[in-house]
Amino acid sequence: MRDREFGDLLRDLTPQVLAALVRRYGHFDLAEDAVQEGLLAAATQWEADGVPADPKAWLITVASRKLTDLLRSEQARQRREDRVAQWTLPDQRYASPADARGPSDDSLILLFLCCHPSLSAASQIALTLRAVGGLTTAEVGRAFLVPEETMTRRITRAKQSIKESGIPFRMPPASERRERLAAVLHVLYLIFNEGYATTSGPSLQRADLATEAIRLARMVHRLLPDDSEVSGLLALMLLTDARRPTRTGPNGELIRLADQDRSRWNRNQISEGLALVQQALTRAEVGPYQLQAMIAAVHDEARSSDATDWPQIVELYEALMRLADNPVVGLNHAVAVAMAQGPRAGLVLLDQLEKDRRIADDPRLLAVRAHLLERIGDRAEARTCYEAAARRTTSLPRQRYLHEQAARLAD
Repeated sequence: MRDREFGDLLRDLTPQVLAALVRRYGHFDLAEDAVQEGLLAAATQWEADGVPADPKAWLITVASRKLTDLLRSEQARQRREDRVAQWTLPDQRYASPADARGPSDDSLILLFLCCHPSLSAASQIALTLRAVGGLTTAEVGRAFLVPEETMTRRITRAKQSIKESGIPFRMPPASERRERLAAVLHVLYLIFNEGYATTSGPSLQRADLATEAIRLARMVHRLLPDDSEVSGLLALMLLTDARRPTRTGPNGELIRLADQDRSRWNRNQISEGLALVQQALTRAEVGPYQLQAMIAAVHDEARSSDATDWPQIVELYEALMRLADNPVVGLNHAVAVAMAQGPRAGLVLLDQLEKDRRIADDPRLLAVRAHLLERIGDRAEARTCYEAAARRTTSLPRQRYLHEQAARLAD
């Protein structure tokens, strides 16, 4: 087995094994430590002896033994009979047929657990990438540009919150399931967005994060194939990520959508995304992720920026705005209106958005204003807005791009 296939196998098995241990024995934090030790053992023994016939069963057996050791160590440290009486040591045998089941409900339950509403969004993301994505704490820290020690504390607090809350490892009751699924999809959406358009640092995009978000979205889609919003989110990711090869130049510089070489877009991802959109539209009323996927589909199907059906995009954004009060959606709507009806119409909408404190200081609003001002011939004010946007953004490639645009307009 090649190294990449071996790594993919371990990453696929990680949430399944962790879910099996948490479901049977509880102790989320110690179970995760036990799984990590099991993965280390697998990396050593499987390389020498080969992958066992049932790698999941092997990992659960080894991780269960590791968990036994960790629990006994914890018991010894506590040295209080009432504390010891609370522990239930796992049977070291791999005996339960339920533990051998495939990556079905357990993986979804683990996602629900990591995205529990008692946790902050930052903690939900970190715990999801750590426990379900299989990333190391150092990798999660690098993804969000924080030191490993900071991310360790964040993940530890999240696990402690779950432990103290007494959240049972089971599917949420039917009355909560829709809301909890919405939290899971939102976390995956945030992970993808950070990968596709990194907010800080030297790179415009983080392919590893975007790829991981797509992998997790595929997992949820396998578990809930009839949920239209799950299909919509996966479609949105695929249709958007299909443009990744052309979003940056040879030196990592930003390339606008209008200037991208569309022949290099990933046509396989586009075809899969379009099929998911069509399937979702036949099943239920349209939700936010489906609408965003439809917008991405209109872009991906157009031969060029000029050939894009901008009036249709305007209508889709207006439908999206009726579902959610989101100023970023409003900004994208203003761009679409400017493309469909002219820059002055877009500037009128920007004037309204500037009154919204949630986006008034956002560099993206200034960058859009600069572009529209340039289109109506106000080069001096456009340059001022480009420079202001560059000062506010924390993405180095975007800073360089905005400074280049400002310099281009210098007298």
